[in-house]
Amino acid sequence: MKQFLQLSFLLLLVFGSNSAVAQEFYFPTRYEIWKTAEKSQFKYNEKQLDTAIEFAQNNEYSGSRDLRQAILEGFKREPFHEILGPTKKRGGPAGMIIKDGYLLASWGDTQRVDMTFSVTKSFLSTMAGLAQDQGLIKNVKDKVGDYVWDGTFDGAHNSKITWEHLLQQNSDWSGELWGGKDWADRPPSEGDLDDWKFRKLNEPGTVMEYNDVRVNVLAYALTHLWRKPLPLVLKEELMDKIEATPAWRWYGYDHAWTVIDGLKMKSVTGGGHSGAGLFISTEDMARFGLLFLNNGKWKDQQLVSEDWIKKATQPSVPNVNYGYMWWLNQKGPRHWEDVPEHVFYAAGFGGNFIVVDQKSGLLIVTRWLEPSQIGDFVKQVYQAF
Repeated sequence: MKQFLQLSFLLLLVFGSNSAVAQEFYFPTRYEIWKTAEKSQFKYNEKQLDTAIEFAQNNEYSGSRDLRQAILEGFKREPFHEILGPTKKRGGPAGMIIKDGYLLASWGDTQRVDMTFSVTKSFLSTMAGLAQDQGLIKNVKDKVGDYVWDGTFDGAHNSKITWEHLLQQNSDWSGELWGGKDWADRPPSEGDLDDWKFRKLNEPGTVMEYNDVRVNVLAYALTHLWRKPLPLVLKEELMDKIEATPAWRWYGYDHAWTVIDGLKMKSVTGGGHSGAGLFISTEDMARFGLLFLNNGKWKDQQLVSEDWIKKATQPSVPNVNYGYMWWLNQKGPRHWEDVPEHVFYAAGFGGNFIVVDQKSGLLIVTRWLEPSQIGDFVKQVYQAF
């Protein structure tokens, strides 16, 4: 019996409390060639993974590589829609598949900087997370008007809106920002536009509606909260610490200037459907994804609290597939079949995705994949394991 206990203790020291040895995460330094996993390091079907990558390469986003044209075509039914910020011609399909930080496979030009559209929203929501972590926001259920009292959140409806409502895109904020009218942004495909314009507003927190004007209201509010431009916050608080390259840029509309403490600064956008948003390489997107894969910790430094990531990836009441500007693979309208329900992901126009599976240590970044094919692609990746 004594020998059995000694042996059990030795096994516990070697293997820990679980039956499998915990895999150490790898974190690439700036400009380092991303370390590839060794042949026997992880168990997966290499041929099946190659098939999935071939699928991504053969299903390129069908829109024009001139993203100015793709944007105008994609949103042509919106009244008053126009390009208000920078755009950039894109590259071809690209991506990375990573396990515990180690590169399993990549394709395309992963160092090319491209627009990433609504993937920007997941970066934006993280600015709110950092604000709460640092005590600038006491509670996301606080009314935004208690922090930003310049009239943006005045009125019977807008005064009810909380940070959480903005983060979950269910505020139904009503108004105009940088020339964009909330009712003209992604209106319903059926019915009279005037009926939509003068409709009764939904109670905040009850109906989720994808709307870039309201996302940009969140960016504006966070700019006033931090008292400095959000790209500077992102750089200092996250991107420098995860050793991202200095090539990424976060733009606002050309005329989106505000004055804080006597200083004129740009208020950025949370997407690119009128131009602007985050321009970034696949590899720097992967660094951001790796931070979330490791629950907010980069090496030995907790950059985003575990508490925030848990909140950000909880389903909202009106949409089980949406958290704080992260999409969730819960059973619902946007569920990917044969992909674990705990997976969460950032998604952007044109087929830009950061897919995070904390339980398996799997991270997928894919760009310019036909959006309707993302579920099949991720499913094929999982089949390789």
